[in-house]
Amino acid sequence: MKFTVQKADILDVLSKIQGLTGRKSNLAITSNVLIKAGGSKISITATDLETGFEGTYPAKVDSEGVIVISSRKLFEIVRDFPIESINIHEVEKRWIMIGNQNIEYHIVGMNPDDFPEIPQITEVGFFNMTSEALKRMIDQTTVIASSSDDKRAHIIGVFIEKIDVDGQKLIRMVSTDGSRLSKVDYALDKEDDPDLGNGILVPKKGLAEVGKFLEPQGPIQVGYKDNHFIVKKGMETIIIRLLEGEFPEYSDIVEKNKGNVLILDRIQFQSMLKRMSIFSSESYKGVIFNIYEDKLQISSTNPDIGDSKEIMNIEFSGDPVEVAFNPRYFIETLGVMEDENILLHIINEENPCIVEGDKNKTYLSVIMPMRI
Repeated sequence: MKFTVQKADILDVLSKIQGLTGRKSNLAITSNVLIKAGGSKISITATDLETGFEGTYPAKVDSEGVIVISSRKLFEIVRDFPIESINIHEVEKRWIMIGNQNIEYHIVGMNPDDFPEIPQITEVGFFNMTSEALKRMIDQTTVIASSSDDKRAHIIGVFIEKIDVDGQKLIRMVSTDGSRLSKVDYALDKEDDPDLGNGILVPKKGLAEVGKFLEPQGPIQVGYKDNHFIVKKGMETIIIRLLEGEFPEYSDIVEKNKGNVLILDRIQFQSMLKRMSIFSSESYKGVIFNIYEDKLQISSTNPDIGDSKEIMNIEFSGDPVEVAFNPRYFIETLGVMEDENILLHIINEENPCIVEGDKNKTYLSVIMPMRI
């Protein structure tokens, strides 16, 4: 196999797939990429056995073939290569030469027959989204991370379903870690009516990899078939194997019950929480919200370090409320919101707090209080 490719055509994709090829799996070969050359193009394939990627890129192909080569080393070579045109040539016995007349790297490849196959799923009922919208939904749901040793499907996955609200079909994504929940909706085009059954569970890790490939704008296609979630963007496709399990009923949790509604400047509130979380530690994670007489006071106490408090002027005339929260949950939530002002729905120390934008109602976050 022998081909010439332009650095600008493959550098970006080699950078983005490092999250897949750098992840540990049961097969060492998944730290490599498979490259097929034929016609006037090459295809690059990567997988971590849960999420697969395949993209097609232009190239000048002198002879067709297939190689498997270290993803990390190929990326580093291409990234630091001093000129645009890069020759890649399988010399003999899986030894691969990369370079030009002045620079040569020789690197040993692996047997392409051992590379895991990416499912080839056809006749997928795709629906249309904007790249910007899907990236925002992924950011707002995967902000709730799961611990590496947690195996519960509803914790390590994002629940995706189609719902109908007042005649408008919506794609809804929901995630939780047991202490908080994020919900975000996207209005479908009228001609799109995907069949997602009773909903699907997509691994957060796989969705996070999808997010890396999404541009600030442009159309994409999203689909579900044969226990896989599929995203197509131009000549690139990502396919994710679904999780098996049930997502808990969440409709009661996201109901905005009667209580106190605080209107806060998002950036100011986020900065306040960051300052008040400086003394937080593994043993003392919480801060206390005291709401009274047009004031919001947030205080933090850590017996090993010290204490702090800060007061913000707000509009509030209800009964005083004292409730403790993990400030990191608010900081992360506010970081994936865009509204200038946000609404906090707070009832008491026993009920969850709901956070939403004052204008954009497609996203909300539910945060459970801590015991004081």
